[in-house]
Amino acid sequence: MAFTLTSNDITDAGVLPDAQVYAHGNRSPHLAWSDAPEGTKSFAITCYDPDAPTGSGFWHWTVANIPADVPEIPTGGPVPAGAVEGRTDFGEPGFGGAAPPPGHGPHRYIFTVFAVDTETLEVTPQDSGAKFGFNLHFHTLAKASITATYENKG
Repeated sequence: MAFTLTSNDITDAGVLPDAQVYAHGNRSPHLAWSDAPEGTKSFAITCYDPDAPTGSGFWHWTVANIPADVPEIPTGGPVPAGAVEGRTDFGEPGFGGAAPPPGHGPHRYIFTVFAVDTETLEVTPQDSGAKFGFNLHFHTLAKASITATYENKG
């Protein structure tokens, strides 16, 4: 069985609902994962927009140190005790919904869950998506993603 990610709120290749848009609901989506590989000691989540006009994309959500016995995050959270939500590119920890510039076209929002080989990544709520990504690079056993789009037509 392959490591999989599902959601009651978003669908792969679908349009992101208003609940996950910054100016509307700004709520993190329900995410559930299954069939993590042997050796998984924790999970991490990221939401990344590679289409943001920044030259380096935009981090909308980073979460690490989710205990290995947690199989899902409910809509709007909270994240489990002990988990760490990092600083998004909005400047604050926690989920920040889709917010592409008006008329910039559709953006992709890639929600990824990582099966991690350690219980704790060395990250804090002040750390950037890049630091979360750097740590995940060295500790990921498997990952699964859902990509949804959103366009601000202005």
